[in-house]
Amino acid sequence: QVQLVESGGGLVQAGGSLRLSCAASGRTFSMYAMGWFRQAPGKERESVATINWNNGNTYYEDSVKGRFTISRDNAKNTVYLQMNSLKPEDTAVYYCAASTTLSWGPTIFNYDYWGQGTQVTASS
Repeated sequence: QVQLVESGGGLVQAGGSLRLSCAASGRTFSMYAMGWFRQAPGKERESVATINWNNGNTYYEDSVKGRFTISRDNAKNTVYLQMNSLKPEDTAVYYCAASTTLSWGPTIFNYDYWGQGTQVTASS
C-alpha cells in the first residue's frame, strides 16, 4: 500500500501562484510514477502533469504547459506541482496519484493510489 497526503491548495486571484505538495508513505519503493490530476464540478477527472519516478521524465497537458511545473524529491518521497499564472479555468479539486503498475503518463487507469484531493480556486 502507498499512502498519499496532499497539501498546498487554496484561493488565489487569477494570475497568482500556488504550490501543491504530495508526500508518499508506505511501499514507496514500488512507485513507478506520480502525477497530478484535477476534477472540476460537473466534469470528468483529467490529467494535469505526471512524472516518471525513476528517470524524471515528465508529461504535461497542453492547457498547463509553460505555466505548471511538476518535480520530485526522491529522498522525501514527495512530488510537487508549481502552478503559475493561474486561470479561473484551473479551478478544481487537485488529486495526487501514484502508479505501481509500471505504467505512467496521462492515463488515469495507470494510477492505483490516490490522495484525498485539495481544492484550488483561481478567482477572476
